Amino acid sequence: MYPQLGLTRGIPGMTYDEMLERVRYEGAYSTRERAEEAVRHVLAALGRQLTGDERVELSARLPIEAALVLTGEIPAVERLSGWGFVKELATRTGGTPATTRWDTGAVLSTVAALAGPELLARILDQLPSGYALLFGRAELTQAA
Repeated sequence: MYPQLGLTRGIPGMTYDEMLERVRYEGAYSTRERAEEAVRHVLAALGRQLTGDERVELSARLPIEAALVLTGEIPAVERLSGWGFVKELATRTGGTPATTRWDTGAVLSTVAALAGPELLARILDQLPSGYALLFGRAELTQAA
C-alpha cells in the first residue's frame, strides 16, 4: 500500500481497503466491488465541484487511491446544488436519483470522517446549498 499523506485529522491512516469496507458497511452493499464503484463515481463527481485549498487538503487526507480519483477530475465551470450534484451523477452513471443519493451518502459520510470537522466546515462553506445532508450533516440556514 501507499503511505498516507500528511494533514490527517479525521481518521488517521485509513487505508483504501478500510475506506471501502466502511463505505460497504454504510451503504449496506453486498460486495466490495459495489462499494468501490460508488466511491469512484462519487469522488469523481466531488472532484468536479471542489476547488482550491479545500480540494488539496481533502486529497491529502484520503487514501492515495481515493485522492487520485478526486484530483483526476477537472473542476466544472457550473456549480451544482446538492440536488443538482445527485441528478448529474445519476445521469452520468445511469442510476436512479434515489440509488445515487444513497451511494452519495455512503461515500460522503466516510469522506466527512476522514476530513474532520474543521475541513468539512470549510468544504461546505465553499459548495452551494444542499451538500451538508449529503455529507451526513444538518444544513442550518438563517431565517429570512
